[in-house]
Parts: sequence; C-alpha cells; structure tokens
Amino acid sequence: MKIALLLSGGVDSSVALAFLKKQGYDVTAYYLKIWLEDEMSYMGNCPWKEDLSYANQVCDLLDVELKVVPFQKEYHEIIVSYTIDSVKNGLTPNPDMLCNREIKFGAFLDKYGSKYDKVATGHYAQIEEFKNNINLKCAPDLIKDQTYFLAMLSNSQLKKAMFPIGHLQKDEVRRYAHEFDLPTARRKDSQGICFLGKISFVDFIKHHLGEKIGEFIEKETDKILGKHNGAYFYTIGQRKGISLGGGPWYVCEKDIKKNIVYLTHGFGGDDQRLNSFKINNLNLTPEDISLDKKDIFTKKDLEVKLRHGPTRLKCSAILNNSEITIKLENKEQGLTPGQFAVFYSGNLCLGGGIIQKTFNLKK
Repeated sequence: MKIALLLSGGVDSSVALAFLKKQGYDVTAYYLKIWLEDEMSYMGNCPWKEDLSYANQVCDLLDVELKVVPFQKEYHEIIVSYTIDSVKNGLTPNPDMLCNREIKFGAFLDKYGSKYDKVATGHYAQIEEFKNNINLKCAPDLIKDQTYFLAMLSNSQLKKAMFPIGHLQKDEVRRYAHEFDLPTARRKDSQGICFLGKISFVDFIKHHLGEKIGEFIEKETDKILGKHNGAYFYTIGQRKGISLGGGPWYVCEKDIKKNIVYLTHGFGGDDQRLNSFKINNLNLTPEDISLDKKDIFTKKDLEVKLRHGPTRLKCSAILNNSEITIKLENKEQGLTPGQFAVFYSGNLCLGGGIIQKTFNLKK
C-alpha cells in the first residue's frame, strides 16, 4: 500500500510515521503549509519554520521523503473566512473541525489522493471496517480522543483515512517516540487554534474586525457596568478577560446587533443553564446508518459532545421533518450557536452538526 502521511512536526504524527515505516508501507510524508505568516507576521511568531525543521529531522532519521505543499490560499478562503464570519455574527467557530474536512481530507485528497491508497494522520481515533462498511470509533485514551474533530468527515473521506496511533494512550505514544529516538520525543503538544500558533485569537480578530466600543450590562438589573471593545471578542460562559470590579463576572448573553455583552455573577445557576438545541448541517459518518436519521437518533444510549474532551452528555432527539431538536438529560452551561455537537453510541462516533439555536424545553 502507498500511504501519504500528513506530518505536522509534533510527536503524534512523528510516531505515526515511524509505525508506518516499521510496518513496511511505501510512505511519503507531507507537510501542509497553512501558516499565515505573511499576513500576520507583525502580530507574533508563527512557528511553521520550527515545525518544518522538526518534520525534516524526523524524515531524515526514518529515511522518508518529505514534500512541502502550500495550502495558504485554500486555508484563507475556507477556514479563515469561516472563522471571521462566525465571530462577526456572534457564533462560536471551530476552525480545527473544518480544517480536517476541507483541507487535510478535502483539498489534499483532491490534489494528491489518487496517488495513494490511504492518507494517514496522527489523530487519536480508530477506523473500523466491517462488511465493507467504515465506522469512526473512539480512541481508548478518552482524554486525547479526537473523534470530535473528525465527526464532519464524509464516509468516503473516512474510507481513505488511516490513524496509525489511534489505538494507543498518549503516554504510550511518548514512550514509542523515545524508543524510536525521534527528535520530537520531548516536544510539547501544540495548543490553541491550528493556524495561529503563538498569535492570540483576540489579536487575530482585531486585525480582521477592528474594535467597536460597546457596553457591559448586568443581566439581572440592566445596570451598565462598563465598556468593552466589541461583543464579538466574547463567548458565552467566558470569565477571563473581563476587567471589572465586583467580580467574578461571566458572559451569559450577547446582542451582536446592539453590541452589548450581558454579564452575571451566577453563571451556571439553573436560570443560566439550557437543556435543548436545534442542529443543522448534519453529517452522519457510519455507512450503514440510513439518511432518514431515525436509526441514529432513536438509539437508547445516544450521547453528545459539545466540545473536545472526555465529557459526554446523555440526550434524546425530537425529529420533525428535516428539523432536529436535541434535548439533554440535564441542563448544561455554555451552550451557544455555532458550536459543533457530535453524537456517540458507545464507542462509535455517529457524526455531528452545528448548533443553530439554544433554549429550554420543559420535561
């Protein structure tokens, strides 16, 4: 089999490459250059050169060819535009989610996929092939499990995907990195949004949207508490970055049109928690689930993730023609439009959609 391995310069993809090489695959490594260093160089240090240096060292050690391919144009047109538009409209974007679907298993597959049997990455996830069906399954390391970020992949994209380290715990990956003597063995995991590196998200938004002075208002009393530089800088549930006396203050609501950020002391109280939301842009990953959605949303063990991490919430669904309403078993704080909701049944990732509207349904 001919394999294309997307190498980031981090420890996970490096170990994935070492595994493929050891197992005798015909593997070529690709570094996707998506950093927007030309546009944003004045904001801070974009670490793509350091990443590429590590990628080169790993490939030299393993005797694997490394190809650098530029995807800045596609990334800006798709991912950056989506991120800015979402923030501008008061939504909570997830560019890493879209990057997997539109770039790594989208634009890259379109351009190079025909040359290879599989495209491999260092994601913590597993592919299950059963009777010619392809299912996306969780990694055993539930803290590192990255099926949340892969839930919007189509089944045809998953058929092409390969996750060589998806069956491992993170500490096992580190141990293998040391056994292979990889240059990335002691390198720290990257944090934050994939294309920003060390550039702050606030500075990135300020560059594209500027500042717009508005008011902080206490939700319970309508009292004006102070000024802010733009409602789009804040997310529901946020506590950090609110420099007001009498805190702690939490963002509980935003009015983008009026540029108002509503604050409360008691965020997380029952009156600030929600139990329901509507979703759109639904994507189902398992091939053997019918597109009428009944098979997925009538599962008794249906659970949902609202963000990356080990936490899953029990839920049920109300189907009304093409409209899908998800009702959580318990109320949750921080529900906000634009978030991705990803569904699970046991160890199987069923797919996901985008939260369109949040509210409370009575029992």
